[in-house]
Amino acid sequence: MPRVLIADKLSPAAVDIFRQRGVEADVKTGLSKDELLKIIGEYDGLAVRSATKADKDVIAAAGQLKVIGRAGIGVDNVDIPAATSKGIVVMNTPFGNSITTAEHAVAMMFALARQIPAADASTQAGKWEKNRFMGIELYAKTLGLIGAGNIGSIVADRANGLKMKVVAYDPFLSAERAVEIGVEKVELDDLLARADIITLHTPLTDKTRNILSAESLAKAKKGVLIVNCARGGLVDEAALRTLLDSGHVGGAAFDVFVEEPATANVLFGAPNFIATPHLGASTLEAQENVALQVAEQMSDYLLTGAVTNALNSPSVSAEEAPKLKPFVALAERLGAFAGQMIDVEIKAVELAYEGEVALLNTRPLTAAALAGVMRPVLAEINMVSAPAAARERGVTVTESKQDDSPVFESLVRITVTTTMGKRSFAGTVVAGTPRIVEVKGMELDAPFSPTMLYVNNQDKPGFIGAVGALLSEAQVNIATFNLGRVAAGEDAICLIGVDQEPDDGLVGRIRALPHVKEARILRF
Repeated sequence: MPRVLIADKLSPAAVDIFRQRGVEADVKTGLSKDELLKIIGEYDGLAVRSATKADKDVIAAAGQLKVIGRAGIGVDNVDIPAATSKGIVVMNTPFGNSITTAEHAVAMMFALARQIPAADASTQAGKWEKNRFMGIELYAKTLGLIGAGNIGSIVADRANGLKMKVVAYDPFLSAERAVEIGVEKVELDDLLARADIITLHTPLTDKTRNILSAESLAKAKKGVLIVNCARGGLVDEAALRTLLDSGHVGGAAFDVFVEEPATANVLFGAPNFIATPHLGASTLEAQENVALQVAEQMSDYLLTGAVTNALNSPSVSAEEAPKLKPFVALAERLGAFAGQMIDVEIKAVELAYEGEVALLNTRPLTAAALAGVMRPVLAEINMVSAPAAARERGVTVTESKQDDSPVFESLVRITVTTTMGKRSFAGTVVAGTPRIVEVKGMELDAPFSPTMLYVNNQDKPGFIGAVGALLSEAQVNIATFNLGRVAAGEDAICLIGVDQEPDDGLVGRIRALPHVKEARILRF
């Protein structure tokens, strides 16, 4: 039974989901880092919110961890590169709190426009300062969205309902999607020049850090209102304070800060500044939704291999997982075959999918094949870490697909380009079992055995008997024996599944046989 550590508070209903699905769930919240390091090695899964830090030390200590689930969107508390290099899937729940976060941004926009927090404090202090709190209407104003993904599109929908004009800056927003969500796609400088209110809805990356810098803020309309319910660090806080004090920025409302908890901040006390303590996702509905979603996603992965909302691995639905399973096994073994056959630097790997397999989600298959290719050099690699490892090493990875396969219902071919040229290997699945059907352009039909002997030779009489005699003398039993050749008397290959591991001396004697070009042990 898989074991999951729930390190931050989740709904009891989420804990029940784990247990009902057959996953052992231990709830241990408020752990110190040292306490977490002592026990994390016992678990297959780690469920967190934002409090627990799954940093590189925790990941290094997690000997059997397979998945980290973040109940929420942001994964700033998870070291994704470290998890990826160790083959741990990192998943979040990007949609469970989208409405809640979008509604909070809209609420902040209203609060700024009508100066509600300051007016409330003044009135409850016994003052009646009607003339002091002269707000603005949102009707007919231009809202500028920086980021038009899931949450941004919900804010756009609400703003359209308020009869606002919505412009959006998002490099990944297509023209068709812009029309669909009712926004005008613009460049950042255009947005800054036109927007009366700017809201941010983008993750924090190297490219988005301080996207509203001192320079950008100076280009904004005088009196602009700025709302940030996305991530601390998207706005230069010191520059914003200067512009709030000068009146160039008319007001700002922040739910997130560079340093959290934000017990002190340069923005605190600024004119028309509103702050909330990272409440964007804090509604009963959202907290319940993300907890239930992360429990379902982690259970699916641990029990069936289905991958949902992963940040470092191809997604695989619960429906796809059973169909993909035999092809993932084929791709990994075919990659392992290729990896063990190559002794020089790899430049490129191409995966070709033919027939019915081409209609499936092939990204997991490519990842599995890469893991197989690179495992002889990187022993701990798996299909999660393999694509990143290939990129780091400058290995070019490509896919091609065709609906028809001349001989088989499905065929997977892997071609590896090295400094010495190319080698190609192909396989298929028969009755749910992976088989190799082509090596070096020569056809054969062989099952994969845990230990196999590969021999490349000239097709000459006596070879089979000579190999059999050597194996017999060494007390190595033959489980399977499959042959392929170009033509009579020409290049040939032999794949022998064996029950015992041949030693180096035996392999050397096989290499010394007449007409043998190459002999090596393959392990799967």
